[in-house]
Amino acid sequence: MDSQQYSQLLSSCGRCAPDRRTELIHTTISGYFQFVTFSHRWGAGEPLLRDVEGRSIGDMSSEGGFGKLKAFCDRACEQGYLWAWSDTCCIDKDSSAELQEAIGSMFAWYRRSALTIVYLHDVANTGSFRNSEWFTRGWTLQELLAPKTVLFYTQDWSLYKNHVGSNHKANVNVIEELKWATGIERRFLTEFSPGMDDARSRLQWASSRRTTRPEDIAYSLFGIFALHLPVLYGESAENAFGRLLAEIISLSGDISILDW
Repeated sequence: MDSQQYSQLLSSCGRCAPDRRTELIHTTISGYFQFVTFSHRWGAGEPLLRDVEGRSIGDMSSEGGFGKLKAFCDRACEQGYLWAWSDTCCIDKDSSAELQEAIGSMFAWYRRSALTIVYLHDVANTGSFRNSEWFTRGWTLQELLAPKTVLFYTQDWSLYKNHVGSNHKANVNVIEELKWATGIERRFLTEFSPGMDDARSRLQWASSRRTTRPEDIAYSLFGIFALHLPVLYGESAENAFGRLLAEIISLSGDISILDW
């Protein structure tokens, strides 16, 4: 926290009752460190950790993946946040241990975020997102369901259909479009809980989605089912999905998921 904010906190603590100081400090610090997560379709030239480490976002190129990252950070600042997280450059993908931890924690990170910004690179300002590629990708399923607050942006970084407000999940029209685009019931779109509830439907939501690495289609569902399983890159998609199904059946006792 900068010196001005720190001074304000000290002043507030001096004015409040002693038994409220801990709560005040916790609330202030938590608010300061609220962060925004980014959800998007990866493209060519996405900046990695080694490309941004030790550099200022303002000094980076405005082209390609760097331009997209800068635009995301700009929107996060416009919404009043100081911290932003993008999966392209906030994970050291050269570290297998960090990658394993990141995959196991991804749902929780999006759930804890104050806001998730979704960038739809293939949706014009006046277009509909129903046919966007974002809805065909495996990892974006949990990036849709996990966060409590989401804002959709179109290819020119305008709010989707100029829907104002702080949360598109609270917009009835947007939720209705999401329902038709994903086949997911409204109650799951607005109030999703990870776990085994209606496991067959959860598998069906992912059935038409694709991932670049075939085994990721299973790994991308670990958070949705609240599972912590080993990530074994190099195994077949069939083996990865088999491990996922076996764990779901073991915990839920529901063999009907085999007919999803």
